[in-house]
Amino acid sequence: MPVRPTEALMHQAQSRPESAAFIFHEDVWTYRRFADEVERAARGLAAQGVKAGDRVILHMMNRPEMLVAYYACFKVGAIAAPLRTTLKYAELAPLLRRLKPALYIGETGPYQNASSVDAAILPENSCLIVNSAAEQSCGVQPWDNLLKQDASADLPVPASCKPAVLINTSGTTGQPKFVTHTLDTLAAATDLLGKHCAFAENDMIVLSTGMAHASGLSTSLACIGRGMPFVVLESFDADAVLDNVERYGCTWLLGFPYHYAALLASQQEKPRDLSSLRVCLTGGDVCPVDLQERATSVFGAPLYNFWGASEVMGSLTFGLEDGPVVRIVEGARVRLVDDRGADVGHGETGELLIAGPNVFVGYWNDPDATAQSLKAGWYYTGDLMRRGDGDELWFVSRKKDIIIRGGTNISPVEVEEALIASHPAVEEAAVVGKPDPILGQRVFGFVKLTGGAKQTIVPEILENVAQHLAPHKIPEDLQVLSALPRNALSKVDRKILQVMVSADTAPSASASHALTKIAARRPKAAILGG
Repeated sequence: MPVRPTEALMHQAQSRPESAAFIFHEDVWTYRRFADEVERAARGLAAQGVKAGDRVILHMMNRPEMLVAYYACFKVGAIAAPLRTTLKYAELAPLLRRLKPALYIGETGPYQNASSVDAAILPENSCLIVNSAAEQSCGVQPWDNLLKQDASADLPVPASCKPAVLINTSGTTGQPKFVTHTLDTLAAATDLLGKHCAFAENDMIVLSTGMAHASGLSTSLACIGRGMPFVVLESFDADAVLDNVERYGCTWLLGFPYHYAALLASQQEKPRDLSSLRVCLTGGDVCPVDLQERATSVFGAPLYNFWGASEVMGSLTFGLEDGPVVRIVEGARVRLVDDRGADVGHGETGELLIAGPNVFVGYWNDPDATAQSLKAGWYYTGDLMRRGDGDELWFVSRKKDIIIRGGTNISPVEVEEALIASHPAVEEAAVVGKPDPILGQRVFGFVKLTGGAKQTIVPEILENVAQHLAPHKIPEDLQVLSALPRNALSKVDRKILQVMVSADTAPSASASHALTKIAARRPKAAILGG
């Protein structure tokens, strides 16, 4: 029977209290310390008036307080709602209005400041900052205030079937969705990950993928459930990842394909002793075979593909060959179907469907989107695959129009709407993914300008849209068309645009100039994808 995250933490704290749960900036957090901090934070949440079902925003980089806040929410039955720090205020504010949070927990930094959170969105005195010791002012409190709350009352036992986490993800529509997981679905997912990832007794992982993302959250939950220590990095930095592998003798690496390209460059520039590595995993997008081969050769450990989604984790594990191959885990319920919903034959391509206790329960407050993706207990992933030998599945392509840049989903419609809204010269816009050997795809835009507007306006359009979108969503080039191609239904024909962008490899001079200026203002991590 899968164990809920809070129960798994309690077991580790009781059975191995002085063992390392994780390390952050060389500070070792034992299970005893971690569990004690979670208990104090949970009681602080209750004293703050946070109740079961209330949403708590987690808006910070990877850090101990992020993990503590997750588990504290689990203990009181609150719903943790992590949001990425790359979001601009124009993107953040509507999400907060939809969530109607009881509490916001964030941090100060160049990308985010508590003052940017509209006071009209949050209740009074409901904003906590984790990396500031300042006294309460203007409704903002330091994190330590939460831990000092006088909360002697017993905590309620949360319902394991109720929403526990809302993971923000882009869809094929302009409005982002919130993938809803319960304590039960999280327990089932982490149980599968722990059983089928071939972890050894002395394994240790470097975690640099964001805990606001399903990959970072599921990895941390699985490690704690298995009692396997991990090194927490605030964000991906190739030098820091490799330095920590060498310092602590880490055995596992997790990342996206573009991470491994950066890791290879870093290792070539400054060689480290990586002999402790056993397994490297990459997910989020297809990893080029040549990148797999180079990483395996340089790191001395195989680089395997891994499949997962915000909606379901653990049903598939990493493949054992080069190429876009994964394996179905024992007991997983998986189908490949055609457009009519009929199962396809061996070797034929079909859409991947997954069912089981680890599948999300729906999109929060979005019954239409839920009905489209969850049918009769099956999650329609939108990924096209074919069966290989034994338990293998080979990825073929994506059924949806979604753009995946460096492992991050980007809604074309959202970017298109931002292009049109950000500049009066843009009459129409269409966005597609441009193939890229490292990031998987880059965002490429096409625009039709209003009468009289000149192509020289492109740099200004890109400058404007950069104020409305996170860095990874900004088009890396724009092409001006006299008219957007349309199909028989008068819809923009993305297939034609995809052919055009795949054939074009050189950005226009005006767009390149604008991108250079935009990139100069981006932090390093943001350029890599956030």
